[in-house]
Amino acid sequence: MKNSFRKAAALLACFIIIFSFSAVPSFAASPTDEILNYIIVADVNDDGTVNLGYHIDWKVLVSDGIGPLEDVYVGIPNSKYITITPLSDNISSMGYESNYGDSTVHLYFNDKYYAGETVSFEFMVVQDYMYEMNALEDGYTLYYFVPGWFDEIAVDNLVIFWKSDNLETFSPGGYIQDGYNVWQTSLKPGERFELKLTYPNDAYMFDESKSYNYPNGNGGGGDYPGFSFGDLIFGLLGLFLFFILPIMLVARVIKKVYNRTSGFAAGDTKTKVTRTKIEYYPNCPGCGAQRKEGQTVCEYCGRSLVKSEEIIKEEEVKDEDKGALKYKKNGEYRYGSDPNTYVRVNVIHVPVSSSSSRSSSSRSSSSSSRSGRSGGGSSCAHSSCACACASCACACACACAGGGRAGCSTKDFYNTKLKLKQLEMKAKKK
Repeated sequence: MKNSFRKAAALLACFIIIFSFSAVPSFAASPTDEILNYIIVADVNDDGTVNLGYHIDWKVLVSDGIGPLEDVYVGIPNSKYITITPLSDNISSMGYESNYGDSTVHLYFNDKYYAGETVSFEFMVVQDYMYEMNALEDGYTLYYFVPGWFDEIAVDNLVIFWKSDNLETFSPGGYIQDGYNVWQTSLKPGERFELKLTYPNDAYMFDESKSYNYPNGNGGGGDYPGFSFGDLIFGLLGLFLFFILPIMLVARVIKKVYNRTSGFAAGDTKTKVTRTKIEYYPNCPGCGAQRKEGQTVCEYCGRSLVKSEEIIKEEEVKDEDKGALKYKKNGEYRYGSDPNTYVRVNVIHVPVSSSSSRSSSSRSSSSSSRSGRSGGGSSCAHSSCACACASCACACACACAGGGRAGCSTKDFYNTKLKLKQLEMKAKKK
């Protein structure tokens, strides 16, 4: 009888959740912007890095109430870039920025753009950590690329040019033009376009240490423009009354039913502490600026200041790292005599099964874990991986971030001046 009641309660809870989702009123605003052309030109370098040239024609649809367009975010694969370079004169400044955990380029314009006006801009990213060796087949290296998407903005014309040299396989199908494989499509708001390209492992100087796990499709974010302050207040109030509050009540019911049926006792948790040893560059490896206390990204050129990261495992801690075990609260602590070495501590509380905790003394632990080097922001990205990546545990081989309206430039050391305008015109003729 009790089991029947519990099953009925669980079914009722599920029904309420489904009803809550369907009953939530829509607060979606009209689109504030439109992307007429989104063109990306990709060239793989000898060391496996990729020159990504971007050309975007961005049309402003709404400026009343939210102001003119002055700066934007565009998603890039991950935080492990080499350089970020503006290629058009209307960009006043730009640099890497982790936006809601996503890897993005934040661009500021010289002028303000109002409803009906279009801003065309170009920039270059030399991107590292974009491939996985032996991912789909031994002997071949995979590039999984998802251009930064836009959750609230439609893309009328997306064109991707990827240099054909040494390319073994690719999907989906496209066409070849002037030595490039070309894909052309349009995207609805939030829609993503995925490319998979493989090369023989000896095609370029691929580095196994820069090989990342195949992305698992974590979602990405983006900015959400178009709301006034009043809209925001009423939207949050409506969200709480019609969505969050019912879910909280249902969650309490589910928790009680689950705890009674699954062997988890309320309040039974164990503390899991993850310690990461981080070494920062004393000076920016990009522009040479001195690192200031607490900085992880150079304020002048946007380059990551993280030199290395290493997870300290308690079960196999090195003698020189045993001092890090004394830190047991969330935060980042200066570590050792090196002024640029720190320990970042992350503490979470994990529920423990009451039956498991009673019998844990009779079992031996055989668990193992796999960890990837974080992109420092995440890509994992996330970026698109979308791994939106950049925030997950892998700086995966894709674009990890959504882009949108938002409110260090360096010289082109790689001599990669792309004639994006010409490529755009060729694409329109197809």
